[in-house]
Amino acid sequence: MSVEPFHIQVSDKVLDDLKYRLGHVRWPNQLEGSGWERGTDITYLQSLVSYWRDQYDWRAQETELNRFSQFHCGIDGIDIHFVHERGRGPRPIPIILTHGWPDSYIRYQKIIPFLTDPAHHGGDPEDSFDVIVPSLPGFGFSSWPKHSGVNNYFVSELWAKLMTEKLGYHKFAAAGGDVGSGVTRYLAFNHPELLIGIHLTDIGIIRSLMTSQDNAGLSEKELQYKKSAPSWISNEGGYMSIQSTKPQTLSYGLSDSPIGVAAWIIEKFLAWSDCNGDLQQSFSKDELLTNIMIYWVTNTIGSSVQIYYENTHSLPPMERIDVPTGLALFPADILLPPKEWAERNLNITRWTTMPRGGHFTAMEEPELLAKEIRAFFRPYRTKSNIDL
Repeated sequence: MSVEPFHIQVSDKVLDDLKYRLGHVRWPNQLEGSGWERGTDITYLQSLVSYWRDQYDWRAQETELNRFSQFHCGIDGIDIHFVHERGRGPRPIPIILTHGWPDSYIRYQKIIPFLTDPAHHGGDPEDSFDVIVPSLPGFGFSSWPKHSGVNNYFVSELWAKLMTEKLGYHKFAAAGGDVGSGVTRYLAFNHPELLIGIHLTDIGIIRSLMTSQDNAGLSEKELQYKKSAPSWISNEGGYMSIQSTKPQTLSYGLSDSPIGVAAWIIEKFLAWSDCNGDLQQSFSKDELLTNIMIYWVTNTIGSSVQIYYENTHSLPPMERIDVPTGLALFPADILLPPKEWAERNLNITRWTTMPRGGHFTAMEEPELLAKEIRAFFRPYRTKSNIDL
């Protein structure tokens, strides 16, 4: 399948069905005096659902999403959806941005203009990028895999083919967070000859450090990480245990209930963002609901959680990455990594502690992240890297 233009057009039938479901919710009970500590708070969720049912305008959001240049192409039996926006500087370099779960490709919606047209946002036109933002397989408008083994490694191979065989780039940059961090690191590990550099906002949960029985040579921060990571997993990682062991069972409830999808996703946006317990400090209701809608209208919440199972059961090991790597750490993100571990396993050439923000970096602080990405790649804009 060649690269073909793509336009989002959700059928009225899907939207009418959603409206009916939102109007016929069977709500659970919630203990008096409890809030978010047991999961998504019913008072907040009822307010969000009321807005969703009576005020939220999917067609307006659909129009905004369709302002981006979007495409589809088939790679290794999977139909990949992606945004491809050309840079407006004199010599833009291509960059592929990979999202995670439970966000979607719209994680990068706000950051795209800052990267494609920095001059329009107070930056230097020399720092422009061609921006490619794919939807992970089984997420949103990318098709769901019909076979096992579609893990971070597999996706990185899809991205290499997308950038080189489908889009014709010989060398490119890559960035990502959450699942996107893992995909980006496998891309750099397996295809260093293709990468100008990689930029990350996290490096996932460092299981090798957690499970190591030998503490000799570990720094104080690494030892602290070994203590704090199991506590985080115990208190916050229930979703991960389910999705990495029994994703199919979970899929039935979530695929049948928009309220279930919203509750499952919204809790993570509250817990992992720099919002001080108030989601509206970091996200509008429209952007929260549009992210949820992408899962709902495509019926991909079930297929999206499968990547946790695949990464747990079929992911090959990864050794040190020598591609130049930038890491921007946002203070409210999950399990900030110890620098010493990162430097042993990655070629860290820029390490930045950001002043604010959380896990959904490009949604929360798009301008801050865009400036950091531009700064990291600036030294690598050599003639050989740009003449692609």
